[in-house]
Amino acid sequence: MLCLTSGCFFASTSFLPSSFSMYAMSLSSGLLLLNKPAFAVGVAAAGVILGWPFSILAFLPVTIYSLARRFKQAFFAGAITSLVLLALSLYVDYCYYGRWVSSVLNLLLYNVLGGGESHLYGTEGPLFYLRNGFNNFNLCFVLALLFLAIFPIVRKKYAPELLVVVSPLYIWLGFMSLQPHKEERFLYPIYPLVCVAASAVIDSFPDLFRDKYSPRDSLIVSVSKCIRPAILGLILCASHARTFSLIHGYSAPVEIYKLLEHHEDAGMGSVLCVGSEWHRFPSSFFVPPFISEVRWIDDGFRGLLPLPFNSTLGGTAAAPPYFNNKNKASDQQYLQDLNACTFLVELQLNRPYPTRGSDLSTWEVIAALPYLDRELSPAKYRSFFIPYRWHENNVFGLYKILKRIRN
Repeated sequence: MLCLTSGCFFASTSFLPSSFSMYAMSLSSGLLLLNKPAFAVGVAAAGVILGWPFSILAFLPVTIYSLARRFKQAFFAGAITSLVLLALSLYVDYCYYGRWVSSVLNLLLYNVLGGGESHLYGTEGPLFYLRNGFNNFNLCFVLALLFLAIFPIVRKKYAPELLVVVSPLYIWLGFMSLQPHKEERFLYPIYPLVCVAASAVIDSFPDLFRDKYSPRDSLIVSVSKCIRPAILGLILCASHARTFSLIHGYSAPVEIYKLLEHHEDAGMGSVLCVGSEWHRFPSSFFVPPFISEVRWIDDGFRGLLPLPFNSTLGGTAAAPPYFNNKNKASDQQYLQDLNACTFLVELQLNRPYPTRGSDLSTWEVIAALPYLDRELSPAKYRSFFIPYRWHENNVFGLYKILKRIRN
């Protein structure tokens, strides 16, 4: 399940702080189960400081239990690791920012004290993570949530270490569901715990029906043993269906930028413009060298977006005037002269309003890939690949690269 469930498959390859915290959570939990609490606390400290500081809440159960087990060793392991990594972080911050500052502390203070208006980037209801969890883990997620229900029956088998390891799943899920701004990546730190909890439930199926006073297994116990590989197979098949749907339905934003390298004839200094698709821009890594800048077009988004790096303002030590601590849009983040755009990336869906690229006298389509239209496609067909039904019942738009026609 760690290898093949869709959630772990995508989270493990994401270059994100929450992915690093996920690795640390997996390793720290494993070390605790191997009766190495001091190492578990040290890895937890690394996951928080080098990875994602907010994940400290998810690491608390393992840390507290380790301190209760072997206080001296665990305390010194956590303290030494934290001091060394914080000192290293301070030094790196000083080299780049030109003053003594802790980016770890700033990140926590800024978000905990309500510095930024994260709602500008979208809000979701309290059930968002439950739906998301089922999409990424299917039956595995349901079984993981049932761990607490079966724990009283199998507590002698799993108490207390496994309960400590799995508890961040419920703590983190509850805490993050209360936040208005939600993103799938915020759940990455607990993804391995979903697999652990579900595995424990599957493994415990026979125990739910076993008579402790009978030396022989009953028929229902034997049947429950046979059900376990069937349940696991169902989870892995559904995971493959989900992964297939994501790759073939939503990979266009990554694949389309790779096609730019075939259009070097546009010349050096070309400008790539992105409008409402800013949130799907993968990385400048996919932009070929002949494109000098990636610029945003104002399509109504009112949040702050990255701007091209300007070394004349003082390098990384400067605080550019167009940034603000409220995440609100800056007038300078948008390209004012649209005639400067050499290429344009946009998503064309079946909607009643025209797109910028619909003016064929100005733009020509040089590449287009299908992109699954979430709003017009039924949930059961877009979420999981169903052979023969997936293509027939889903609606697709076109993810395009357009090139300006120079007269």
